Amino acid sequence: MTPPPRVSRAPAFPIIWVVPVLAVAIGGWMLVRDAVSRGPEITIDFADGSGVEAGRTNLVYLGVNAGTVTSVALKPGLSGVTVRVRLYKVAKSLARGGSKFWIVHPEIGFSGVKGLETLVSGVHLNVTPGAGPPTEQFTGLDTAPAPDVVDEGRAFVLRSNRLGSLTTGAPVFYRELKVGAVEASRLSDDSTSVLIRIHLDAPYVALVRTSTKFWNTGGFSFKVSLLGAELKDTSLESLLAGGVEFATPDTPPLAPVAEAGTEFNLSQEPEKEWLDWYPKIPIKSPDSALQPPRNPGMIPSLLKQ
Repeated sequence: MTPPPRVSRAPAFPIIWVVPVLAVAIGGWMLVRDAVSRGPEITIDFADGSGVEAGRTNLVYLGVNAGTVTSVALKPGLSGVTVRVRLYKVAKSLARGGSKFWIVHPEIGFSGVKGLETLVSGVHLNVTPGAGPPTEQFTGLDTAPAPDVVDEGRAFVLRSNRLGSLTTGAPVFYRELKVGAVEASRLSDDSTSVLIRIHLDAPYVALVRTSTKFWNTGGFSFKVSLLGAELKDTSLESLLAGGVEFATPDTPPLAPVAEAGTEFNLSQEPEKEWLDWYPKIPIKSPDSALQPPRNPGMIPSLLKQ
């Protein structure tokens, strides 16, 4: 005899509701995740917002995304643009007084190519963090700031008729060895010349004396005269990025070491006698690997390594 069928009274869940329920669950999870990872929203005023787009432009710090632009709008009076950026929670310490923000665009010039990645990904914002109190209002920079100098060196000022190819970060050479860099430049107060601030690394500050001569090594120079042709001898780095070189007279006694902030004239080319100066000036070498070993007997063993 066939047993009677069993009837289940458990309510059946319609399969058609599975997709909406999953969508709601995933949406809720994304909202919770966004709320947990969300940091403060900051406002940055720029003179120009070319290339900045809401939802696409990121704030980058140390090569990692630290936030996203949420809106871009003109300021009242059309005096600039206001960019609002939502920081990630881990980057909330960037919202402090003293933080510097700027827009990274691709740049092609004598100093090389900068921001090349923005040709593919679009422009982005960059930042150097400050140490002031928390704040949400900032004024953006028109260009990238000069790099922070942590070396206990010495800064000097060069006066020139024109800037040429000397940009921030251009090298400073002594006998074609890089010993410093250009920090900043501006017009003189009377607009008759350009003032260029350079920074010399600590081991080399004694090389600059009150009688030292500086000249511009950047660019390409080719001269033809009755005595023949002359090609300016320069390094590839200074040819592309510009550069400054200097020499100190070797006539004894040597002039005193120049104080920080001392101003020198920057010549466009060196005089021939400058290239023949070879003063003996003790320095503290920054590379201990080039120093001779204390025990000469260690030389063979070092060569075997």
